[in-house]
Amino acid sequence: MAMLIVFGSAKLLSDVFERVGLPGIAGEIVAGVLIGPSVLHWVAPNETMKALSDLGVLFLLFDIGLDVRLEDLLRVGLLSTFVAALGEALPFLAGWGILLAWGGTAHAALFMGAALVATSVGISASVLKHRNLLHHRASQIILAAAVIDDVLGLIVLAVVSSVARGRFNFSEIFLTAILATAFVIVTAIWGTKVVSRIFPHFHSRIRADEAQFDAALILLFSLAVLASYAGVAAIVGAFLAGLALAESADSRVRNLTQGVTELLVPFFLAGIGLNFDIGIFRSRSTVLLAVVILVAAVLTKVVGCGLATLPEGWHTALRVGVGMIPRGEVAMVAAQLGLSMLILNAEIYSVIVFVVVASALVTPPLLKIAFARAPRHAS
Repeated sequence: MAMLIVFGSAKLLSDVFERVGLPGIAGEIVAGVLIGPSVLHWVAPNETMKALSDLGVLFLLFDIGLDVRLEDLLRVGLLSTFVAALGEALPFLAGWGILLAWGGTAHAALFMGAALVATSVGISASVLKHRNLLHHRASQIILAAAVIDDVLGLIVLAVVSSVARGRFNFSEIFLTAILATAFVIVTAIWGTKVVSRIFPHFHSRIRADEAQFDAALILLFSLAVLASYAGVAAIVGAFLAGLALAESADSRVRNLTQGVTELLVPFFLAGIGLNFDIGIFRSRSTVLLAVVILVAAVLTKVVGCGLATLPEGWHTALRVGVGMIPRGEVAMVAAQLGLSMLILNAEIYSVIVFVVVASALVTPPLLKIAFARAPRHAS
């Protein structure tokens, strides 16, 4: 019953939003808020919903990867690194400074800064794919920067947690950074070459009806697991799996992937809304802090990432800045870690969750405005 309610309400609200000129993705997130514990109490977050949500975002990024060429990402690699670095520095400083000024402890301020650094590319990538803009230069910068962003976010979180524990282990942090960076580079460049040579032979040598799709799924889950062990988000591995297959996957693999993605992504989007706690608005001070942090989270990404791409023109700068707004996995990991270490209280934890949900909601309409005049399939 819960699966029916989540999927049905997400698709219904998506259609309603599209009819009034708003992105359907935002409607699916709102559906999660409405049916969740905060409003109607129809569905509560649980392990099943989390598993479906995790699968949804994995297939979303895998599907995105299938539509992107490695050469395009490498072409914007240096610029994307600059975008990721500047787009993390400003949010970290803003989150740290605001919470200190609010009266938070030094360690709590560090965790707030760490929660704001990394972009969750799932929302932006979904909007760009829906609008057929994945091959636009700004979109390529966003995707490449988001992967780099995840690695940098991992390093920031490792440093912050070490400082909070009172034992800064430089060698451990350096090893983690090298491992994560090596995984992304090796998988993206050499992994793509290896897969492009091996993958076409599966259909002729394996008797299973959907041999290529089976092999694609094995690669997807394998790289997601390896990414987790390397210290980066599983969705980075999923994206790299799609990227590796972009040149060799046939239309059947793409069609089957799109079908599974269509089924599972509503659980990811509605799942964001399910975790929203409307109880945060009971305290006026908490509401004010949440709004201030949200505004800072949005502006610092737009300004930081926009400044890095300003030589590309202000249109590109705006598009990249807006595309890097959403927060997700790293923010929640930072919030949960800070809470478990008794550094963050329930109020600050709720503020971070609010920022994750709200940033996911504001990004689709802002992206629609930013890309309003962008040509489809531009490169």
